[in-house]
Amino acid sequence: MEPFLRRAELNDAEFINRLSNQLGYKSTIESTRNSLSEILNHADNCIYVCVDNENIIGWIHGFYSLRVESESFAEIGGLVVDENYRRNGIGKILVEKVIEWTESKKSNKIRVRCNALRKETHVFYNKIGFNETKEQKVFDLSLD
Repeated sequence: MEPFLRRAELNDAEFINRLSNQLGYKSTIESTRNSLSEILNHADNCIYVCVDNENIIGWIHGFYSLRVESESFAEIGGLVVDENYRRNGIGKILVEKVIEWTESKKSNKIRVRCNALRKETHVFYNKIGFNETKEQKVFDLSLD
């Protein structure tokens, strides 16, 4: 069977969590399920999975972003391909699906932020047509 894309479903949380852990994102399945539920119920978000032989081998999350000072755009919030399937075009297929979703939102720009340490990921995005436009630092404030 050939891999195919579909919208994510709530019962995909365990697979999505397992793939996220491959990139070092440590969260519980319950936390992933809660986030996934929120994303699935928000019209300005999309999440797709790539399935091969009933196993999820990749996922991508996109969201629509509004700004006062610039045009709206879509952003890739996360993209993970199973380490056993990388370099086989799965990531590109997932990005193309979010591009299609972005166009349905009548937006003409898509952005992705990438950890400065993930050099191979930078090469991937450049190779599929993204251009680096700036570097920035991220500051968080915990409200706990």
